[in-house]
Amino acid sequence: MFGFLRKLFGGADIKALLDDGAVVLDVRTKAEYKNGHVKGSVHMPLHVIDKQIKQLRKYNKPIVTCCASGRRSGVAASRLKAYGLEAYNGGSWTSVRRLKQS
Repeated sequence: MFGFLRKLFGGADIKALLDDGAVVLDVRTKAEYKNGHVKGSVHMPLHVIDKQIKQLRKYNKPIVTCCASGRRSGVAASRLKAYGLEAYNGGSWTSVRRLKQS
């Protein structure tokens, strides 16, 4: 049911993106990241994203952002899209981790 609603409202299939090798970008603070994160994720706190666009472009892959709750990752995905990158809000890092492991 959720997948149907996501497609109906234009949302991305985060699981499919992850399965296809999307970059997971964790935008939490250093302390939050140290307390747990998605294996293989790139850590880049939200406040430095605008300065790191050139680095993010080098991945040449879709980017799935994550944070603690989904708020900061939503802001990050919007910023990345404004720079022309393919970015999606994955929500909480624990949700992204579950999708990546399943």
